Amino acid sequence: MTAAAGPDRASGAAPRRDRRGRGGLWLKRFLPRTLFGRSLLIIVTPVILAQAVATWIFYDRHWDTVTNRLAFAVAGDIATVIAQLEHDPSEEGRNWALATTARTTDLIVTLEPGKILPDERPALRGLLQRTLGKAMDERVARPFAINAEVAHEWYEIRVQMADGVLSVMSPERRLFTPTSYIFILWMVGSAIVLFAVAILFMRNQIRPIKRLAAAADSLGKGRDVTNFKMEGATEVRQAASAFLLMRERIQRQITQRTEMLAGVSHDLRTPLTRMKLALDMLGAMAEGCEAEIEELMTDVAEMEAMIEGYLAFARGEGTEAVQPTDLSRLLNEAAAGARRQGTEVSLSVDGPITLPLRPNAMRRCIDNLLVNAGRHAGSAWVRAAQRGGTVEIIIDDDGPGIPAAMREDVFKPFFRIDRSRNLDTGGSGLGLTIARDVARGHGGDITLDDSPYGGLRALVRLPL
Repeated sequence: MTAAAGPDRASGAAPRRDRRGRGGLWLKRFLPRTLFGRSLLIIVTPVILAQAVATWIFYDRHWDTVTNRLAFAVAGDIATVIAQLEHDPSEEGRNWALATTARTTDLIVTLEPGKILPDERPALRGLLQRTLGKAMDERVARPFAINAEVAHEWYEIRVQMADGVLSVMSPERRLFTPTSYIFILWMVGSAIVLFAVAILFMRNQIRPIKRLAAAADSLGKGRDVTNFKMEGATEVRQAASAFLLMRERIQRQITQRTEMLAGVSHDLRTPLTRMKLALDMLGAMAEGCEAEIEELMTDVAEMEAMIEGYLAFARGEGTEAVQPTDLSRLLNEAAAGARRQGTEVSLSVDGPITLPLRPNAMRRCIDNLLVNAGRHAGSAWVRAAQRGGTVEIIIDDDGPGIPAAMREDVFKPFFRIDRSRNLDTGGSGLGLTIARDVARGHGGDITLDDSPYGGLRALVRLPL
């Protein structure tokens, strides 16, 4: 029995956790997602709760004291009139009682002889009528009826007497005080002022955070961050200061890398040039060694191509400025260059598309993709279109394609599917690497997939 009870308790605990988890997710759906909305909610919620509690307490006390006292005062005056009429039922005494009541109590009292109230009392509607009805039951203790629609801001109270019906017209001011309206207007007005001040201050506090996020986004897309200054609260200024230091370190690293690679390029090209010159002279002097010399020249050419490719990859286009670029023109130039190299290219651009790019870097990206298509296929199809907030450039070919398991590996530096040393078939292994590096430098990316033409599809996504 003990062993069986354990699993039951365990199985029963999981649904309770699931219900709590589902409740939390349900609540999160209705909560604001922005920092401005959540901060405003933190400020406004306690104020609303405090005002709601204060309003409830005020109304509870107000209706328990002021309204009850007013209603019982009117009911007491009516009871006094009835007592006077019963004490002196003569016509002279009746007229004196009614006139005195009208002069001293603001009540208009008339007696309707021979009238009888209906047996069924009309329902008392509203808190005011119910409070007055309770006072009439306690003070007058006679059948009565209350009519709030006989005149504007007047209440008619009809009381059954022994010889007729006593009609009492009471002004609304004797039963109701305007302090409730004043209190509501004060609460609503103060809440509106508070909300306006909170919104103004919160926007001023959120604005530096938005600017910092926009600057970080621009830096991540390789764009220049200009006119950015530290402002806002201390914590926001600390984050902005860290961002500026990070930007300086990144720019310094790029500059140092570029300068170092420029020196490496000069140092490596000089001995390669001497080796090529020496091989040319050796080829003219030596006889019978043409095959060995040809192999050495091939090795030198391969070394030179690899060094150029490596320098192009490492250097990138970090110093090029971002500028509005006509994508249709850029793609037409890239397609024309590929056609000159013998690749059949079909180009389609959906409408004029202009976006901030580094033109030379993006041209290199498209060129590398078209060169890759032309090396392994005979035809390429290029299409560009805007999809929401992004631009998609699709390059299809009818070649053999790339196995799905290797589509991420081909973006690694110096990775080649063809393991041979022939640069004409395998290249240097940096074309797709440079292309993805350029796309990601613009805040986008490149992915590979199967093409409907039987080959490979390269999809370039760039943010507008």
